[in-house]
Amino acid sequence: MKILVTGAAGFIGYHVSKRLLVDGHQIIGIDNLSNYYDVSLKHARLDVLIQYDMFRFHKLDLADQQGIARLFVDEEFERVIHLGAQVGVRNSLNNPLAYGDSNLIGHLNILEGCRHTQVVHLLYASSSSVYGLNCKLPFSTNDPVDHPVSLYAATKKANELMAHAYAHLYNLSTTGLRFFTVYGPWGRPDMALFKFTRAILNGDCIDVYNGGDMVRDFTYINDIVEAIVRIQDVIPVLDTDWTIETGSLSTSSAPYRIYNIGNSQPVKLIDYIQALEDAIGMQAEKNLLPMQPGDVLKSSADTQALDRAINFKPQTPVTEGVKQFVKWYREYYQC
Repeated sequence: MKILVTGAAGFIGYHVSKRLLVDGHQIIGIDNLSNYYDVSLKHARLDVLIQYDMFRFHKLDLADQQGIARLFVDEEFERVIHLGAQVGVRNSLNNPLAYGDSNLIGHLNILEGCRHTQVVHLLYASSSSVYGLNCKLPFSTNDPVDHPVSLYAATKKANELMAHAYAHLYNLSTTGLRFFTVYGPWGRPDMALFKFTRAILNGDCIDVYNGGDMVRDFTYINDIVEAIVRIQDVIPVLDTDWTIETGSLSTSSAPYRIYNIGNSQPVKLIDYIQALEDAIGMQAEKNLLPMQPGDVLKSSADTQALDRAINFKPQTPVTEGVKQFVKWYREYYQC
C-alpha cells in the first residue's frame, strides 16, 4: 500500500514510517525540516528511513498549497497519516502565526489533497491538549472540548472540526487521534524527558513547574505506533442512524471518528522525574517553579473506544519507557 506520512522526520512520524516500512508498505514522507528544534536530529531520523528501498522523502511545507496538491496528484496515495504540525504548547504563546500556517492552512491543504484524489482514509494527529479546562477525569472523547487554554490546542480542535466538514461534505473517511504526552527514543528535545535527561547528565538544574505536582498520562512511543498501525485499517463509514441528540461526540453520521491514545495510568511529574533519576543513576537538582500559562494540571485518557476498535490498550509502564529513552540517549550522544 502507498501511504503518505507527513512530519516523517519528526518524532512520531519517524517511528510510524519505520514500522510501516518494516510491514512492507511504500512510504512517501514529507517534512519541512523546520529549525523549531535541532535539525540534525531530524536528518538522523531520515538517515535511518532512507535505508529502506520503499521510502522516498520530499522536503515540503504543509502550507505550500501548490506543492501539496501536486504531490497528491503525482503519487495517488491510498491512505494518509498526517502527523506534521507546528507543535509545542508554550511556543504557541510566542509564535502564534506559525501555528496558523502549519496547523490550519497545512491541515486544509491535506484535506483538499485527500478530497481531490479520493484517498481512502485520512488519519491525523490531534492532541490531549484539546481538553483544556475540562476537570473530569479520565478525559473522554464524549466530553465537550470547547475551552482550550492554548492556541496550539485551539488549532487541534479546529483540525477536528475541519475534518468533520470534509467527512460530511465529501464522504472522506477521517480519524483524529488525541495523543497523550508521547515519549521515548528519538523524542523531541523540547519535551520534558529530553530536557531533564540532558540537564541531569550535564550536572545542571532542571526546571520543575508547579513543584512537580502535575499529572500526565505519559504514553510510550511504541504503543502510539501500534495503535496507529491498527486503526488505519478501521475505516469510518456513514452512519445514517446517528443523531446529535443521541450519538457520541466522537462519531457522526459522516465517516468521522475521534480516539484517545493514552496509557490510562496517569503519573505525577515528580514520580516521572524519579523514574528518570533511577534510570540514569543520578539525582536531579530541581528548580521549583509555578504553573506555566497554557499548561493543564492533569491529564488522563479514557481509551475504551480505542480498545473496542482495535483490541489494543497502551500499557508500557513509565519505568520501562524512561529506561529505554535513557538507553537511546546515551547511545546517540555517546555519553
